[in-house]
Amino acid sequence: MVARHDQTTDPALLDALLQARRGTAFFARKLNELSDAELDGGTLLPGWTRRHVVAHVGYNARAIARLIEWAATGVETPMYPSPEARNHEIDFGSTLSPIALRHLFDHSAVHLNVEWRDLPADAWHHKVKTAQGRIVPAEETVWMRTREVWMHAVDLDNGATFSDIPVPVLERLLRDITSAWHTRGTDTGLLVKVDGTDLAFGDVGAADPTTVTGPLPAVVQWAAGRGSHGVTATGPGTTEGSPAAPKWI
Repeated sequence: MVARHDQTTDPALLDALLQARRGTAFFARKLNELSDAELDGGTLLPGWTRRHVVAHVGYNARAIARLIEWAATGVETPMYPSPEARNHEIDFGSTLSPIALRHLFDHSAVHLNVEWRDLPADAWHHKVKTAQGRIVPAEETVWMRTREVWMHAVDLDNGATFSDIPVPVLERLLRDITSAWHTRGTDTGLLVKVDGTDLAFGDVGAADPTTVTGPLPAVVQWAAGRGSHGVTATGPGTTEGSPAAPKWI
């Protein structure tokens, strides 16, 4: 049998696909380390068990695959019928038996990978709509999935940390998060800096900002609302530790 390969030859897109696939493999490893009983355990996401995280990541792959189908055929296929349907799907998935939940993750990941692989090169530029209503080229789905698998591998609370996430992914995550803050106007008076770099985000023109600094993994962890260990804060309102990060999703 002849091996099948990605139809795109765009080097940047191929690199992005590799990062997404590595993230999927990392999530799979952290999931497979858990016993069936441990799937009932808590996560870094309030109110969600590991079952919820696995169900979300599995159904997210199916949702993104629908966008790739849209890009390939031109027939509109939304990620989800509605936000309520998405939430119901996750809640339902969390009740599956352990073997069914694991199969959901495995099979949906393979399905998405095949859809990516078989998408014609020119179709990667076709426009689709995200669950948040953004109109984006199909190639944006690769980042959408990359973000999900790497971050939620940490959320499983099974030993993975933000330090396990590749630097390019962390840097883009931080840009995404701080851009969302800026769009909503929630970064006023807040300056975020990464140790040892020129990276600075937030209200860079503030006269007396609250400044949060730390290594890149710690800063992204804080910005993503997963804890403030490893970051320091100076300026107004920091007498009792690092301020809570603004909401970003």
